[in-house]
Amino acid sequence: MVTLRSIQQWSVTHHPRWLVILRIALGLCLFAKGITFISNATLLERLLSGSAMANSSGWLAIVITFANLLGGFMLIVGLMTRLVALLQIPILLGAIIFINAQKGGFAAESELGLAVVVLLLLVLFLIEGGGPLSMDGYFSKNKGNVRGTNMP
Repeated sequence: MVTLRSIQQWSVTHHPRWLVILRIALGLCLFAKGITFISNATLLERLLSGSAMANSSGWLAIVITFANLLGGFMLIVGLMTRLVALLQIPILLGAIIFINAQKGGFAAESELGLAVVVLLLLVLFLIEGGGPLSMDGYFSKNKGNVRGTNMP
């Protein structure tokens, strides 16, 4: 039976360093999308109003913007990577199913390709975690060390 501990142990021993660059790029992409939603709030509200989620577009726009900003930052530093990836996946699924499908996947203004790539990367980091070069790795390595005391 596969457990969370066995996945984490496998990830620690098989995490290539280039995945750090990919994780940071994914975080920057999500953070930039959050900035885009802040700078052009009507864009997100317009996208949501034309979808099946139109009746809850006001609060959903705020949640999506905040989730992209905070989730992107946390992916950049590698803090709670698996949890952040898990929380971002429904947002990306919603973007793919409700927003991009409504526009048409191959329309000029569609971001379906980018959304699918980001979704796949989120699934990858849900499995892989932050790796050794992340705040997750730092905290797991220094789990027993408390400032001022060195307990074995």
